[in-house]
Amino acid sequence: MFPSFNPRPRKGTFGFTESISLRLPSYLLVRIKQLANKKDVPYQSLMKVFLSEKVDQEFKIK
Repeated sequence: MFPSFNPRPRKGTFGFTESISLRLPSYLLVRIKQLANKKDVPYQSLMKVFLSEKVDQEFKIK
């Protein structure tokens, strides 16, 4: 049914990672890629940092 599905997570910088599909507005992806280019980091790594920081922030608020 899902030939490319791999149930085993991969070890990465943030521990074990899982592949996901995420739809973003084009303008947002362009802006993220521009920021990543400016910081000289891969855009997906930058997104992980942004998400991690925001989730940590939300948990501290509650």
